[in-house]
Amino acid sequence: MRGGDGTHGPHQPGPGTGNSVSDTRVGGSVVQAGEIHHLTVYGQAAAPPAPPALPVPRQLPPTPRRLVGRDDDLAALDRELEEAPDGAADVTVVVTGPAGVGKTALAAQWLRRLAGRFPDGQLYADLRGHAPGGPADPAEALGGFLRAFGIAPVPRSFAEGAALWRSLAAERRIAVLLDNASTAAQVRPLLPGSEHAVVVVTSRRRLTGLGIDGAVFRPVDVLSDDASVQLLAQRVGAERVERELDAATEVVERCGRLPLAVCLAAARIAARPVQPLAATAEALHQESEGLAALDVEGEAVRHALDASFEVLGADTVRLYRLLGLLPFPVFTLDVVCAVGALEAAEADRLLGGLIDVHLLEEMEDGFRFHDLVKLHARARADEVRERSEGRAAVDRVLDWYLATTTAAEALLSPSHRTLRRDYAAQQVSNAREFEDEPAAVHWLDAETGRLADAVRWAAATGRAATAWQLVDAMWPLFLRLRPARLWIDAHRIGRTAAREAGDHEGLLRMLTSGGTGLRNAGQGEEAAAWFTEALQLARVTGRPLPEADALYGLSQTHRPAGRLAEAAECLRLTADLREAGGDPRGTALARLALGDVLLADGRPAEAVPVITDAHRDLVAVPAAYEAARALAFLGQAHAALGAHDQADRCYAEALAEFRSGRAGHWEARVLELTGDLARARGDLTGAAARYSESLARYEALSAPDATRLTAALAALGTPPGEP
Repeated sequence: MRGGDGTHGPHQPGPGTGNSVSDTRVGGSVVQAGEIHHLTVYGQAAAPPAPPALPVPRQLPPTPRRLVGRDDDLAALDRELEEAPDGAADVTVVVTGPAGVGKTALAAQWLRRLAGRFPDGQLYADLRGHAPGGPADPAEALGGFLRAFGIAPVPRSFAEGAALWRSLAAERRIAVLLDNASTAAQVRPLLPGSEHAVVVVTSRRRLTGLGIDGAVFRPVDVLSDDASVQLLAQRVGAERVERELDAATEVVERCGRLPLAVCLAAARIAARPVQPLAATAEALHQESEGLAALDVEGEAVRHALDASFEVLGADTVRLYRLLGLLPFPVFTLDVVCAVGALEAAEADRLLGGLIDVHLLEEMEDGFRFHDLVKLHARARADEVRERSEGRAAVDRVLDWYLATTTAAEALLSPSHRTLRRDYAAQQVSNAREFEDEPAAVHWLDAETGRLADAVRWAAATGRAATAWQLVDAMWPLFLRLRPARLWIDAHRIGRTAAREAGDHEGLLRMLTSGGTGLRNAGQGEEAAAWFTEALQLARVTGRPLPEADALYGLSQTHRPAGRLAEAAECLRLTADLREAGGDPRGTALARLALGDVLLADGRPAEAVPVITDAHRDLVAVPAAYEAARALAFLGQAHAALGAHDQADRCYAEALAEFRSGRAGHWEARVLELTGDLARARGDLTGAAARYSESLARYEALSAPDATRLTAALAALGTPPGEP
């Protein structure tokens, strides 16, 4: 792993540096992967093209045109808004009830009816409170909300992201549906805290803890007898129900008047148009011994699910079982094709069959099982899980993710793409290729949750090589999107998997990449332990470039701890090893980091020749973005030595490069440095102007540096926002 990948490059300011998820610049405390080419128009740097405007978020899941038997519930929800003034809302409603009772449908229907009150968007997050894989991390939902409003990458700190979410929501009229919540603690950081927002939380639990946040509660019960029969008639035809009203009544009683169970029974009836309803009623009686005694966790519904399952064709049954193997809450058509070894058209046909009998739900971004159906599908998957058919299906999905993620890695971080990939099959079918970097970043962003699940799945099913290789392939995701918790958790799994596989190269990569994640998350002592283990392993196994990576990582743990001499020594050794290994870019980056450490140690005269050499070599590579960083450091050194004109020239050239490359955080940093320079020259008006420009850019990036700039302006007697 080379410094040129951004794996162990010189220190940069913190996270949140990109302007959009498709931005090919890298922010944070690591270095850009790949090249950034300087775009120049004579006389000035060209302004970057404006990113396309994002649509207003309309994320609510689909609902039936008419929600049977819920008029009273809808009216009760309406009353919660009656006293709210025009244009304001500030209502949080917790809709509770047993599984399958229709909480999500009720909440989504109500919010959709009120769409005119929310011109700025309707947001949705499935918190998976009762999913087999466990509840969702609220950071996952928070990231989705921020990206819906164009914030990408999202802040590394969850607290910082939550604060940014509240700021975004403050002046927007929005609705938020938090579905399948597990606890009040899971929900609380996602509340927008705005007087213009309506939030609906659905849960099987009462979540009384949200009462302290001002929430009101609406319990939802099963349908009445009449409404249950209406729902059945809606699905199978009113005439058919009227002809056999007694049998229809018995069917809904056997279903416990639970909407999910009634819909499943209706699907079975609709699939057998000549069979009397009495036959279904009798079958339900024999299978369930009376669904009226429904277990809210869905045990009795299993029989209704079995009834729907039995009307499926053999090829659809096979796909249903294989889908039950998947650990993903929502899965895409690509994954369906992989698990079933299917072409897209055939997969689409079979999925349609499952949707028709209500065993599958189609979402905006894929397909999912209702929680109760998921349990049923997992039970059916147990029939093939340990057989060759089931093992091959798991291999196909993991191979597909490994191949597609590796394709993104090869495009986004080509010098990082050095380690082998082991596939169960000789050829991976349907693996994606990406036309450009934004497409690859977009895919990684959309698949982050499923990739995390795939890593855990690979490790849990004994596929150790796949587990660590998938973590390795995810490097551009960690580097660009900065999911701090996943970065660390995935590398912990990868480190264990590489040890189990007995793969020294894989273990070295996991230790150095994981150490970088730990260091970026502020866990310096543990990061140092990982880098030290990597250094020892690299020396024992005779691998000089991984040894250099480990030394670089150690240098970055020494610096924030104030051990500048130790950091400098590590960087000198790093540069020597990379130079001997024929890695000119990595060598230059190590020397650039050394110059930065010398500046921090108050030794600008020693830093100037070191940084000058690094700049020359980065220009020759070429690596325009890194060369611009070198100019910024060189400007700092000249400024410290009193060579103000030389510093000014360095800053001007660096600023032009960062602006043309849309490197927002470094643009803000250089503007701050030019403010420092103006103040050193006694030009307080110029300093205030530069600080104000810098502050505006930091604030646009939600960077914590804004606090420092606010203090600098206050010291000049200039309030923020004034020139």
